[in-house]
Amino acid sequence: MNRVPVANRLLAALPRKEYQRLLTSLEPVTLTFGDMLYKPGEPIRHVYFPTDSLVSLLTLIEGHMALEIGLVGREGMLGIPVALGINDSPVRALVQGTGMALRMTSGQLRSEYRKCGPLHGELNRYIHERIVQITQTAACNSFHPIEARLARWLLMTRDRMGSNHFRHTQELLGNMLGVLRVAVTQAAGALQRRKLISYSRGEINILDGKGLEAAACNCYQIVKNTPDGARA
Repeated sequence: MNRVPVANRLLAALPRKEYQRLLTSLEPVTLTFGDMLYKPGEPIRHVYFPTDSLVSLLTLIEGHMALEIGLVGREGMLGIPVALGINDSPVRALVQGTGMALRMTSGQLRSEYRKCGPLHGELNRYIHERIVQITQTAACNSFHPIEARLARWLLMTRDRMGSNHFRHTQELLGNMLGVLRVAVTQAAGALQRRKLISYSRGEINILDGKGLEAAACNCYQIVKNTPDGARA
């Protein structure tokens, strides 16, 4: 079966003919750091297939504190509830890495999903991977030390952005991991002293990917070893 070389891995898994047909419904858009794609309880008007952008899925606690429960990049799609017949978003979707994405309207996605064609199958596999990621993240946030969790998060970001360099403030990292800023400072400092990363003024560079994988909890490999996680 011929594959088409596109940057989004979910779309790239489709047969060439199917992808070419979907192109008429896909619109390239720029996602900018800080953009809010979805808000809890509000309608999902478009679904997004990131190419080199990165989006965090956040759940709100007591109406204002945010905790990351998922990370979506070039391996997948934003707007999974639409495929399941749900119109409103249960989470906040916040762009963490500026880049491009392909989007289609929610109505178009629902129509394609109901056809039970190749896209239907790929989305079902991706939904399974999202369930694994969300459940593993919940367990990770409860039981693993912050240093290992930070290493996991940095590796997941690297995989989805295709880069060892990215920008995140300590405050933002604290929100993503559900910890105080001082805990991020200590964890990042420990990884830096081990020469696994460099971190200065929000600029993060992964210096030793293999070493960082060894420092991460096993949640990283569990998610990565799912069929769709391996595509990140």
